[in-house]
Amino acid sequence: MTKNRTKAFIPYGRQAIDDDDIKAVVKVLRSDWLTQGPAVREFEDSLAKYCNAKYAVAVSNGTAALHLAYLAAGLGVGDEVITTPNTFVATTNMLLAIGAKPVFCDIRLDNHNIDETKIEKLITPKTKAIIPVHFGGHPCDMDKILSIAKKHGLFVIEDACHALGAKYKNKKIGGIGDMTVFSFHPVKSITTGEGGAILTNNPVFYKKLAHLRTHGITKDSNGFNVMTALGYNYRITDIQTALGISQLKKLDKFVKARRQVFNIYKKELANVKEVITPSITKNSISSNHLFVIRTKDPAKRGVLAEFLKQNGIGVNFHYPTVYSHPYYRENGYRDLTLKNADIYHNSCITLPLYATLKTNQIKYVCNKIKEFYKHA
Repeated sequence: MTKNRTKAFIPYGRQAIDDDDIKAVVKVLRSDWLTQGPAVREFEDSLAKYCNAKYAVAVSNGTAALHLAYLAAGLGVGDEVITTPNTFVATTNMLLAIGAKPVFCDIRLDNHNIDETKIEKLITPKTKAIIPVHFGGHPCDMDKILSIAKKHGLFVIEDACHALGAKYKNKKIGGIGDMTVFSFHPVKSITTGEGGAILTNNPVFYKKLAHLRTHGITKDSNGFNVMTALGYNYRITDIQTALGISQLKKLDKFVKARRQVFNIYKKELANVKEVITPSITKNSISSNHLFVIRTKDPAKRGVLAEFLKQNGIGVNFHYPTVYSHPYYRENGYRDLTLKNADIYHNSCITLPLYATLKTNQIKYVCNKIKEFYKHA
């Protein structure tokens, strides 16, 4: 097989910034407020409205958003929380940070989400919450998850860092669970550079989130700043949220473009029998954050990935199972194996997907996959 690197490298993901975005940021830079100003509240209000949620609290990044959501729910030492091993480590790292224990549930192999049929058997008297992760922007089966949570008195905190712009049974992701967490990293649906948010319909959670975001400081009856809880500096700036406001106006356009990329991949790879493409979940609309294929022969995964990289294609791996990381192996998960998660872990490759990816680039990626297997 030839390994001629193309002139233009195709990354697995990237932001889409235009002149309107730049003008919005410049306007704030020339204003009196660079942080803790009106753009933050405008972004929060716009985001909540888009997602049909009552409240939004914008923060410095998605990891901070997860941390605050867990704290607002009262999770802590000794509590067990059921989640998926197919996620970025931040989902569970923040549970460890507050002393809670992640309990990993196996995944489905069609959409790579948590297998909702296996959640209930993991519940113990210590279980306090379920954290479904809408992997790749594909919504989990929220009706079943919410039903289980209601039956057992558990919180549902959605890690929707991939899923801004997605819908579950015609409901926008963002206003379904007790709290929903988003990320605005440059490869996500919209970007603020770095940034995150927690959405909720619960006024008690909202007050806790807003309080903990700013050091746990509030004003007393005399107007003095007083610290009443152990909070953090998780504030986001007006510079970032000005970009977010501008980006949010284009979110539907971005999601539509991502869906077109997803569909072209599905069509182009339909007859490549050596790979498995992700399924489109019934009754849901994905934000199409990722396009992950699986090699039927796991031994070919690394070789194919290297071949694509050598040909200028920025593939990635989303994700190694959380429990496979050395830190987790050394801290309580040494012997954990989950059948489907391990199958996925050994066979997944993330192909480039972003709103500005061109059809000829998608076909180039697919043709290189076909070329690889023609000579494999």
